[in-house]
Amino acid sequence: MNSQIERLIKDSVAKLTLRGVETSAFEVRLLLAEVLGCEAAEVLAHSAPLTPEQLNRFEEFAALRGRHVPADKIIGRRGFYKYDFAVSRDVLSPRPDTEILVEAAVAGARRSGCHSVLELGVGSGCVVLSLLAECPRLHGVGVDISAAALDIAAQNARVLGVDGRITFRQGSWFDADFVAALGRQFEMIVSNPPYIASAEIAELDAEVREYDPLPALDGGPDGLDSYRRIAEVAPELLTPGGRIYLEVGENQAETVARIFEASGLRREEVLEDLAGIKRCVILKK
Repeated sequence: MNSQIERLIKDSVAKLTLRGVETSAFEVRLLLAEVLGCEAAEVLAHSAPLTPEQLNRFEEFAALRGRHVPADKIIGRRGFYKYDFAVSRDVLSPRPDTEILVEAAVAGARRSGCHSVLELGVGSGCVVLSLLAECPRLHGVGVDISAAALDIAAQNARVLGVDGRITFRQGSWFDADFVAALGRQFEMIVSNPPYIASAEIAELDAEVREYDPLPALDGGPDGLDSYRRIAEVAPELLTPGGRIYLEVGENQAETVARIFEASGLRREEVLEDLAGIKRCVILKK
């Protein structure tokens, strides 16, 4: 075992723990792995001493983490579902909560044999690109208001090898001509829209509040503004029999389902995440 690395891990974990980084034992290995060019599980087996450049880089990483910059924003990528995605401050960090949305959509796409999917609010692309990677017959369109986010999503599409099956469009579902601008219908829509009530933004952890883009978080006064608007356009964007898969916040599933039922869609299923929170609402045209 490399005594330098063992000591570095021990000291860094202690410092980050004092600063309130709850998962410091894992994250120190993650940051070291980035510096060493290996997997986190291989860090302790790394025999060569760190070069001065590597040590300086790790110390810079650890200092950023101590200031509560998220680890994925430090190294520029995050694992989600089965894949790694490039991330930046321009996109919402992919979260395990969202994997239930992907799992449900993959199962639905395979079951129905659908060929077209639209993602509203593409961000890093982790949802729609995971879908395309799992379903080779599927072609998609990803929409986001942020040009910087679309650049990240396009980068991830190329890395996953699905860039030939996805088109990215800059725009907002609040635009009056949004449906006409897309100019087509889809067999599936997926969306993880902003759903935090505006007044609750200030109460979020600093790692979310300061390093995730505000437009991807703020859902308006009650957190439901985007759902109301998406419910207006979804019936026009879905083919007959098409489905929409939505991520929702805690205690929002019933209200969101009713909003879409009022637009003429039929509730099919509400799925819970690993924490038992009703997280994914599925409706059919």
